[in-house]
Amino acid sequence: MPSPDLRIDMHAHYYGGGLVETLERRTSRPYLRMREDGSRMMVAMNGEFPFTPQYHDYRVGLDEMRAAGLTHRMLTFPGALGVDLLPASEISEAISMFNDHLAELYETTDGALIGLAGLPLADMSLACEELLRVRRDLGLPGIILPSDYFNSIEDADEMRPLLAAAQEFGCHIMLHPGLKVGAEPPPRPKDHVQYRLSAVDLQSSASQVALTVILSDMLDAYPDVSFQVVNLGGTLPFIFERIESIARHRNPDDPFPTDRLRQLWYDCASLGPRALEAAVKLLGADRIMLGSDYPIFKDDPYAHALEPADLSADDKQQIAWKTAQDLFERLKALRTARL
Repeated sequence: MPSPDLRIDMHAHYYGGGLVETLERRTSRPYLRMREDGSRMMVAMNGEFPFTPQYHDYRVGLDEMRAAGLTHRMLTFPGALGVDLLPASEISEAISMFNDHLAELYETTDGALIGLAGLPLADMSLACEELLRVRRDLGLPGIILPSDYFNSIEDADEMRPLLAAAQEFGCHIMLHPGLKVGAEPPPRPKDHVQYRLSAVDLQSSASQVALTVILSDMLDAYPDVSFQVVNLGGTLPFIFERIESIARHRNPDDPFPTDRLRQLWYDCASLGPRALEAAVKLLGADRIMLGSDYPIFKDDPYAHALEPADLSADDKQQIAWKTAQDLFERLKALRTARL
């Protein structure tokens, strides 16, 4: 029987595994630049930030994770950075090496660090091949994809070959904020950029992504693919009643399929107890997981969001570890059955 003290962080990012060297050689976004004081800055699509060891040294992150009481963490390829959007001839080898490194981390940390792979998205054929290698050969649970591919059903149709490949061995897909190949970052707001982009716009984007998945045929066409929508599904826990009202008054013969929201998985990254309470009422604790968004945010999601939430002890255990563990066991069974 698993220990009730398990705490699994299902939303964190990692820039190691050879990506540092790749980004140091670049001179256009994304790239690393050295400041006069010897520190490094990551020059990303929407600005730059200090590139501290938490981003690229797994040992630092592992120590901080354990100090916070977290027992496991899912590290993802840094999807929002845009590395996976670069020409495949330039980046595919580096991405494959990173994915190999994630598989090695799982072994060297006794399963404490679990990796979500990246793909060379500029070449769909190569991306599909790498996805199959990730699941079949490396045994990683899945991949991270830029959520801009899921802003509409038409956008998502571009991912059909990849979703078909994901179905072969079963696959977990985190839909994380990020651009499509060839797209430019949207215009920056005129003021309060961090709040408008990283909170209001991001939460709205997460809601759009969830809508695309549940209102399309993806859940039916790819039943062995699990979709993780970040940040508790964005604004959905707070606006779903308005959505239902719109359907009831304008499309009375076509009610909004609220129940399909419970066919997705969600993390609580960067959010708090009040948001978590609302999400549990709509989505159910068995679809929600801890998430930190480390190292961008460094709060312990258990202490910051889950522990103070007005939820039952069973719901707290479910969110702390059981939802994630059940998901991993499902993915392992799918892969094993098809090898």
